[in-house]
Amino acid sequence: MIKKSLFLAALLPFFSFGQQNKFAQLEQLLPTPNEYRNAAGAPGHNYYQQKADYNIEVEIDDNTQKLTGKETITYTNNSPDNLSYLWVQLDQNVRAKGSDRELIRIEKMENFRSIRDVSKRFADYEGGYKIESVTNTSGRGMKYFINKTMMRIDLDRPLTSGSSVSFEIEWWYNIYDRALHSDRGGYEHFKEEDNYLYSIAQWFPRMCVYNDIEGWQNKQFLGRGEFALPFGDYDVSISVPADHVVAATGELQNSSSVLTAEQRNRLKEAASSDQPVLIITQEEAEINERTKVKTGKTWNFKAKNVRDFAFATSRKFIWDAQGVKVGDNNVMAMSFYPKEGNPLWGQFSTKLVAHTIKTYSKYTVDYPYPVAISVNAQMGMEYPMICYNYGRPEKDGTYSERLKYGNWGVIIHEVGHNFFPMIINSDERQWTWMDEGLNTFVQYLTEQEWERDYPSRRGPARNITNYMRGDKEFISPIMTNSESIWQFGNNAYGKPATALNILRETVMGRELFDYAFKTYCERWKFKHPSPADFFRTMEDASAVDLDWFWRGWFYTTDHVDISLDEVKWFELDTRDPNIEKAKAEKVNNDKAPLISKDRNYKSIKETANERDSNIDDFYAKRDIYKVDALDIEEYEEFKKKFSKEELELLNSGKQFYELKMSNIGGLPMPIIIQFTFADNTTEIIKIPAEIWRRNEEKISKVFIFDQEVSSILLDPFLEVADTDVSNNSWPTKQAATKFELYKKRRTNENPMQRDQRLKELGE
Repeated sequence: MIKKSLFLAALLPFFSFGQQNKFAQLEQLLPTPNEYRNAAGAPGHNYYQQKADYNIEVEIDDNTQKLTGKETITYTNNSPDNLSYLWVQLDQNVRAKGSDRELIRIEKMENFRSIRDVSKRFADYEGGYKIESVTNTSGRGMKYFINKTMMRIDLDRPLTSGSSVSFEIEWWYNIYDRALHSDRGGYEHFKEEDNYLYSIAQWFPRMCVYNDIEGWQNKQFLGRGEFALPFGDYDVSISVPADHVVAATGELQNSSSVLTAEQRNRLKEAASSDQPVLIITQEEAEINERTKVKTGKTWNFKAKNVRDFAFATSRKFIWDAQGVKVGDNNVMAMSFYPKEGNPLWGQFSTKLVAHTIKTYSKYTVDYPYPVAISVNAQMGMEYPMICYNYGRPEKDGTYSERLKYGNWGVIIHEVGHNFFPMIINSDERQWTWMDEGLNTFVQYLTEQEWERDYPSRRGPARNITNYMRGDKEFISPIMTNSESIWQFGNNAYGKPATALNILRETVMGRELFDYAFKTYCERWKFKHPSPADFFRTMEDASAVDLDWFWRGWFYTTDHVDISLDEVKWFELDTRDPNIEKAKAEKVNNDKAPLISKDRNYKSIKETANERDSNIDDFYAKRDIYKVDALDIEEYEEFKKKFSKEELELLNSGKQFYELKMSNIGGLPMPIIIQFTFADNTTEIIKIPAEIWRRNEEKISKVFIFDQEVSSILLDPFLEVADTDVSNNSWPTKQAATKFELYKKRRTNENPMQRDQRLKELGE
């Protein structure tokens, strides 16, 4: 780089004008504010939502793995509209033979690599609801029509605004084996002892949401886009074998009928304990496994103001619990798991439940429910007050580090879903990111408060760069319907979680972000928010215009790649000959020698002017770097044109650096620049993303310092998800190449097993 001389008066501002599409406001993309949802992103003065109350009796047949149910639904129409029909969700129908999910599944022969893969196709399983009857409360049949995973119930007369209707549905379905169907819910069969663990979900016909945005949300369930559900009160009676233990949404109403006196005393002790207390020990659970009584028992649970209900039952369950104080609420954190889950589950699960609801409450809303439950099943899935989580150690009780963090992460994530969407009740069928993305973001915060330097999979900006730089043909905007998303995990979980973390750390700052995020959660707890409500609230509560951010991160597939293209170095010309001539001499002396000059000294023994002294004139003999009287006189005349302050600035030794940068990835982001100076000190300068508003592709910026800069680095803390850091530095740095070394380990050996073997050898 060549240093150039610059007179202060020659500095001109840099302007470029171009289209402002990336910084245009979002009004044309968001719904118009109205009486139901206002322009601030809050519920409007006429906001409404429907209510669905359930009274359900359900029985599990442990011999045939059949679930039979009868429910009474009381539906209250709080909308201003009269409803001539109701829509009910029949989610189990997604598993019926010939379902749309089955028909539209793209398959290749590589999907059938093993006989197990083939056997799944021919599994003898008849799925889907068998609807026995739909009647009013007087027992008279009601007209209904089943359209795949939706059932329309036609009313004799319209349900007017402010009125309610009750009706009954009887049904049954075959519970599926999760070993053959990797889906939500189902049963797990423990063949050696012939026992079952049931994790029951999407098990009863449930009301659809009717709201001001789209009327009935009756989009068909295809398996990926999850659920849109109204709030209501539940009274559920669950009949199971008498030696089964049931974990469920809500509070147990008949503990004296289903629990022993000792178990009730242990629960009372757990309520005031800050450590897990065993309600059913492993030894007691193992006795239950062997008894297999033939009689039955009914467990009754009630839950208020929840959007769904789930339960798990098994004679294998170990059960522990501890109390957690959240605001004014006393919560019971609990875990249910088979002996196969120990020691991992007994050591960590309930403590993670307690930690999660406390941490989430800090960032969102106080956890309002009486219980929070983690159940060890073959999946990760969430419901109000209860969730199912995978992860079991080896048979000898050891586990890998990867399994440990996987288990910790899924428990935090699924318990966290109590907040998104069980309390802040977004439409999962349409916008997966509103629950998964927001939940994954708070999961990241919770993981970091669980363990110092927790190796979070999602959240840090650098973890999303591989996805962001990928083939755009296989990347979807975040604002894509759940069923149409490419790379579901990256799009619905990773990218929105990373976007929110960047908002918090880099764009808004923690204080502004946390206040706005909590405002959104408080505004929309026990309500149905939309994307626009989230976008508008975050801006309304922070006074930060984020339309450019939502547009870039949520509506496009642009990525971040800011390039430092050129650095020019200038300094002020003081016109002081004593200073400027000394500088010029130093520059000349520092020049690299010319190869021709060096060789000429050796090959040319004597030049003409060396032979004839009369050839050299004044210019040949003078020292151009020597200050003479004329230089002094000219400088004195020059100084008369400036004030004392201007002369001091001129002689201050300020160093000017013009940086030219390009937005190669197309996603405008703040520019974070680290300058390292000659004395090895550093300075960080953060430039808001709005610097790109007049020219979205190229900008320049001048920085002025008191000393010379030795190096410049963009995004020094990897906080904006820049996908190519090779163009982020001056002087250019060669990106390091990483190699992974693999060592052969003993078959099925993990670090805990290795440690145990070393102990056996006395090491």
